[in-house]
Formats: sequence, structure tokens, C-alpha cells
Amino acid sequence: MRPANTEGRYIALVPEDDLLSALESQTRETERILRAITEEKSKYRYAPDKWSIKTLLRHITDTERIFGYRMVAFARGDTQPLPGFDENIYANGSDADERKFADLVEEWRTVRAATIAMLRGLSARSWDRSGTAGGAARSVRGIAFNTLGHERHHLNVLREKYGVR
Repeated sequence: MRPANTEGRYIALVPEDDLLSALESQTRETERILRAITEEKSKYRYAPDKWSIKTLLRHITDTERIFGYRMVAFARGDTQPLPGFDENIYANGSDADERKFADLVEEWRTVRAATIAMLRGLSARSWDRSGTAGGAARSVRGIAFNTLGHERHHLNVLREKYGVR
């Protein structure tokens, strides 16, 4: 079931209703795309002030990890507000360009598998629980759809800006 609020820019990229199937399908698509990127290509930036492909992948992974924490916290009934995060601070501190691309891909794959496993284990009532993160009300379901849409957005960026097919 889709979240009630479909206004979010990432949720708007998700027409599917079956989130878990869509995440699994996206995992296969992302793996196919990442397999086509060589270590040399992973260093590419489409402009001097833009992230490398390595940093972009690290951003996707970090964001999914943060979204995962938010989902599990809210699903378990935690009511304390959670902080937002500045994607540029995280990207600049990630040291992604110093890592092997294959290692970054494996880290992404592990985080995605953990996200899917966690979501599969949620009760129906847990999906509807919510809390505050980054100063806004968010539901577990909405964050899960945002997870899918966030990666979809960045896969589009890889195609359009980085020339990755």
C-alpha cells in the first residue's frame, strides 16, 4: 500500500504499490548498472564541483542506512525526534574516492539486503507508525517509499549526467 502523502519528490518517482517487489527489482537494475562501471569510470565527475560516481554511490548507501535507522526506530515505537543530515557533509567526509569501487558496490548491496530483510519483518501496524525526522513528520511506509525513490532519482542522474547505461 502506498503512503498517504505522495507529494514527496522521491515518492513521486515510485508508481508501484508493491514496495518489496519494487526494491528487489531495483536491486537487480542497480547491480546491472554498477557492473558496467569500471574502477576508472567510477572516478568520473561530470563537472569539477560535482560528486564522483564513487561518492554518489556512497551517498545512496549512506542515505539508505539513515532511512533504515529511521524506519526501525519508528516501527519500534520510538517517539524521540531524529535529526536530519546534510548530504554534502556526509559526502565530503565519506572518503569514497579512496575506496575501491567494488568495495563500495558490496557495501551498497549489503545495506540494501538489510533494508529488505528489515521491511519484510515488519508487522502491518509497524508500517503505519510514524515519528519526526529532520523536523518533519514521517511514516515508516513513507520512508520506505522514499528509499526506493531516492535511489531511482540517483540512477536517473547516473544515466543523464554521468552517461552510465
